[in-house]
Amino acid sequence: MILRKGAEGTLPLPEEDKIEVLTLLAAGPEAELREAAQEGLRKLPSAELRRAAANPKSAPDVLHYLAEHLLPEREELREPLLWNPSFPADARDLLKKPEAKPVVVEAPPSPPTPPPPGAPPPPTAAAAAMDPAAPTEPTAAQQLADEHAAVEILTKLTTGANLEELKALQAEAPPEVTKRDDDLTQKDRETLIQKVTRMSVVDKIKAAVTGNMETRNLLIRDANKVVSRAVLQSPKISDTEAEGYAAAKNVSEEVLRLIAMNRKFMKAYVVMRALVNNPRAPIDVTMPLLLRLNEKDLKGVSLNRNVPEILRSIAIKTIKQREEATKPKLPGKKH
Repeated sequence: MILRKGAEGTLPLPEEDKIEVLTLLAAGPEAELREAAQEGLRKLPSAELRRAAANPKSAPDVLHYLAEHLLPEREELREPLLWNPSFPADARDLLKKPEAKPVVVEAPPSPPTPPPPGAPPPPTAAAAAMDPAAPTEPTAAQQLADEHAAVEILTKLTTGANLEELKALQAEAPPEVTKRDDDLTQKDRETLIQKVTRMSVVDKIKAAVTGNMETRNLLIRDANKVVSRAVLQSPKISDTEAEGYAAAKNVSEEVLRLIAMNRKFMKAYVVMRALVNNPRAPIDVTMPLLLRLNEKDLKGVSLNRNVPEILRSIAIKTIKQREEATKPKLPGKKH
C-alpha cells in the first residue's frame, strides 16, 4: 500500500523526497510500480523537476535518472543538471545535446565557372585543413568540456573561492575587456562586441568576473545562464551597476532572482527599489521586498501601471496600515 502511494506520488513527503522515491520505484524491478512511478514523474510540474535537477543535495541516482529518462522530453532540465556539482561525472555524456541531422537537398549539377585569367588556383581541402588561420568549429566533446570547465569555475566562485586561487582566470584577456571604461573608444566598444560574440563559455566567464563594466553589460544578457551568473559574481560590480541590472527589462528572470538572493546587493536600497519596480521581476521575489520600501516609494509602486496588480494592491494596503498606525489615539477610546 505504501509502495503504491509512493509510486503515485501521494505520500506526505517533501518534494525532494517524493521525487527520490519516485525515481527509485521507476527504476525498480516490479513492472506495475515502475510504470506508475514513471507516469508520476512525467506528470510533475516543470518547476519541481528543475529544482531537483539544480539542487546539489539531490541524490546522484536521482540526477542520473532525470538525465537518462526525462531529459529527452524535458529540455529545460539540461542546464540545471549541467551545472549541478553533484551530477555523476561518469554520466556526463547523457547531457550532450543530440546533433541535428542536416537535410541535404541536392541541386542539379551546373558547369563550373572558369577562373579569370591569371587567378591563383582554388585551395584544396587538404590545404584548407592545414591553414592555421582558418576558423574551426568546436566539436561536441570540446563544447561539453568547455561547459564543464565553466561550471567548475562558477561553483568555486559561488562557494567563496578567491580570484587569485582560480588559475583558469589568470589567462590573458583581450585589451578591450580589461581596459578602464573611461578609456574605451567607440572602436574599442565595437571590437569588444565582436570578440565577446566569438568567446567560448569559459572565456566569457573569465571576462564576466575580471572584465570591465562594458563587458559585463554585454554578458549579463548572455543566453547561457552560467555566464550571467558569473557576471553577478564579479567583485567589481558597484551598487549603481547592480541597480541598472535590477531595473533592466532585457535580462532573464534568473538574473533578477539571483540579484534578490544576493545579500550584498539587497543591502543597497536603490537596488531593492529597482527590483520591485521592474515588471519582469517574479512576484514571489518582489512581494517580500515591497514591505521594506519607504512611504514615498510605496506610493510610487501603487501608481506604477507596469507592475502586477497584486503589487499595487499590497502597496495601497500597506500605506493605509501605516497611516492607521501613526494616527493619534483619543484617550479613553477603546479599540
